[in-house]
Amino acid sequence: MTDAEWAVVRPLLPVPGWLRGRGGQPEAYCHRAMLDAIRYLVDNGIKWRAMPADFPPWDRVYAFFRRWRDHGLVREFHDRLRGQVREKPGRDAEPTAAVIDSQSVKADAVVGSESRGFDGGKLINGRKRHVVVETLGLLLAVMVTAADVGDRTAAKVLLEQVADAHHRLALVWADGGYTGSLVEHCLAAFALVLAIVKRSDDMRGFVVLPKRWIVERLFAHLMRSRRLVRDFERRTTSAEAMIYWSMTVLMTGRLARPQRGQA
Repeated sequence: MTDAEWAVVRPLLPVPGWLRGRGGQPEAYCHRAMLDAIRYLVDNGIKWRAMPADFPPWDRVYAFFRRWRDHGLVREFHDRLRGQVREKPGRDAEPTAAVIDSQSVKADAVVGSESRGFDGGKLINGRKRHVVVETLGLLLAVMVTAADVGDRTAAKVLLEQVADAHHRLALVWADGGYTGSLVEHCLAAFALVLAIVKRSDDMRGFVVLPKRWIVERLFAHLMRSRRLVRDFERRTTSAEAMIYWSMTVLMTGRLARPQRGQA
């Protein structure tokens, strides 16, 4: 991170338990060094044991990653950044509209059979990333499943989580894969309007569809991180945490970038 990025990130970091009188002891390494190490791993797709000597030892970095993953700290840090990014141009921190979609990716050999499957539509053997993004393309929630899990099945669980966390959310756009009883279920159970954006049968070739391009832009960003081109994680919770880390890099850069008209 640059000094400008660190100045943005530092106030948003979760406070360690020992600073709040909850016991424990100070960590041996600076949070900035730990964050830089994880950002390097996600961006370059290296193994944990291949961590360069410029960073703290790989086992200490992995312990930091595992602690943030298991206690939900990476999502807490991510959500704080998202709120800052939304407020920077004058928007409210809580969104009122979102877009849902999924992305199937191949899984590495370390991924066990219990969390992988075959997506017959995309012809991919691996996992599927179900995501909900707000209208700026920032992540609201992600759930990683086997690739053979249907979009509507995963959407019921994911949209319930999103509706509980974001009470102002009222409208969600989706593609034709989310039609059927899910539309009525979302309205009755979560008070969410699920609007289906369909592709016309007369269209030929690539066509940009309203609202759906927003979530496709997020998928394009994830594919720029080598760790996310395939799913290399043994646990789905680790795969979700890697996506959150990738998005923190994007949002940190946005916050550190001067607005138009500023020096």
